[in-house]
Amino acid sequence: MHASGVTRVGVSRQVCAAATKNPSVRPCALPTAPSHRYQQLPPRASAAEGRPLRFISGLDSAKKWRWNVAKATSEGEVQSSSVDELSIPKGTTWELDFCSRPLVDEKGKKVWELLVCNPERTFEYARYFPNNLVNSAEVKRALLALLDLPGAERPSKVRYFRGQMQTIISRALSELDVKVVPSRRCFTIIAWLEERLEAVYRPDPRFQADAQPPYQLDLGAPQDLPDALRGEKWAFVEFPLGALLEEAKAVGAGEAFGATFSLEAAGCADLSPETLVPGVAVFSRRSQPLSAWTNSLELASITADTDRACLVLETGVSTRWRYGSYRRSKETTAESEAWEAAKAATFGLHFLAVQSDPEAEKCDGFWMLQERPPPQI
Repeated sequence: MHASGVTRVGVSRQVCAAATKNPSVRPCALPTAPSHRYQQLPPRASAAEGRPLRFISGLDSAKKWRWNVAKATSEGEVQSSSVDELSIPKGTTWELDFCSRPLVDEKGKKVWELLVCNPERTFEYARYFPNNLVNSAEVKRALLALLDLPGAERPSKVRYFRGQMQTIISRALSELDVKVVPSRRCFTIIAWLEERLEAVYRPDPRFQADAQPPYQLDLGAPQDLPDALRGEKWAFVEFPLGALLEEAKAVGAGEAFGATFSLEAAGCADLSPETLVPGVAVFSRRSQPLSAWTNSLELASITADTDRACLVLETGVSTRWRYGSYRRSKETTAESEAWEAAKAATFGLHFLAVQSDPEAEKCDGFWMLQERPPPQI
């Protein structure tokens, strides 16, 4: 039992219920195993409401995997805490961006900016750079001054999402004894950039409306998945946000591999605990080592690629993996499209869960993910 009094419900039990009671929701094979239908499990009573979990059919296609569970409280929602001094570095993980902005100085030269924050956005730092000071030495000097502030906490990891800025960022951080991680798992700073575009850059008299977005994301064809990352079966699932945040607590407590993020900082604060969040559940007899290997990647998002009839797992800045496959048909294509529509309805929020089997009571790996368009600046 959780502190909220709600029985912990494994994602996979509901996957099986959905898979057996609705023909459009069925487990599909990862590259290592043939596809087959799960055996129906007996209904499991909810301790909070005293009624069995059940699949609710007859809904629109974007919500065809809905099932009924005891409502979890929103106590687990990750929110940014308020602090008085946002300029003081906090936390062991930073998100960093250094790039030109849609601003020009009096000489017509582009203005650059260094942005730094933590995932909870309880720490923010912004500084403009003239065009003639765009180099790793100046970025390093600014970061050292930041770390010299009274009460500053030195990070152990710094994420950045612009692959073209790798050289400057890596050199600037090379002597600061931190791990530099190229990753699109920079949900907070990307949301902050979008906020600054409207609140800071557009009102600035130096703003150039016709400036070309500097961010370039070159995504090639997905690669074959390494053996260590292969599961045995997978299924599309959907889970209420409140219950999903209960799963996230296990990650925060070190009881499961995975990663979460602040919903508020990532622009998802308007979602209610009852909102159904789409995800992918993977089952494997070696779920713990599979979760450990998966956790070594910087997971960004999962996409249902109807052209290739497979799932695509996106990691790092631009790496893509052929994560799962299915037999192409009108039914499976419609199912994939509906899952993508459900993801769009939650601001791109979705998740990956790894469990040992459909009857497991807990996740060995759990990752909150978000797919969002590239920043326009």
